[in-house]
Amino acid sequence: MSVKNAMTSEFLHSAYGGESMAHMRYLIWGDMAAKEGFPNVARLFRAISDAEQVHATNHFREIDGETAGVPVTAGGVFGTNKTADNLRGAIMGEAHEVEQMYPVYLNAAEFQNEAGAKRSFHFSLEAEKQHVALFQAALDAVTAGKDIELDAIYICPVCGHTVLNDAPDHCPICGAPAADFEAFSEPSAAAPA
Repeated sequence: MSVKNAMTSEFLHSAYGGESMAHMRYLIWGDMAAKEGFPNVARLFRAISDAEQVHATNHFREIDGETAGVPVTAGGVFGTNKTADNLRGAIMGEAHEVEQMYPVYLNAAEFQNEAGAKRSFHFSLEAEKQHVALFQAALDAVTAGKDIELDAIYICPVCGHTVLNDAPDHCPICGAPAADFEAFSEPSAAAPA
């Protein structure tokens, strides 16, 4: 699927770069949360990292794998801080995508009649809204000195929809069946030092 318009192509490349970096950042922050004794927060970071990979993959497909010149995007916080700081950084990055980045990118794709990019941006925008809320719940728990309480985290492999405890019969964003959702049901051990 080749993107016809330069602006939409630029936005897809930017989104691909941002989602790729978020994927890796959340894996690292998950290891740190596990080391600090928050295994469920670690699992949440790892699960949402998987959702970010879904978003990056969708954007990658729309740009036909052409990643030359992929820019570093705004909205992310980098570093290896305490889990509470990392959660604040995740909230800031996800909120940037929800409030600023994806609405603009989606409008451009709609205006330029780029159906694939529109779908990819829509999937990401809707999932990122959930990520803000999930990271906020985790931050609330961590600042209270606790781990977030959850049984399992489910990620839709098509759009990155993220839910706790039970997968829906069908994804409310893309319609994928519950059987396709990836489950993150066991806390991971702390990463090696």
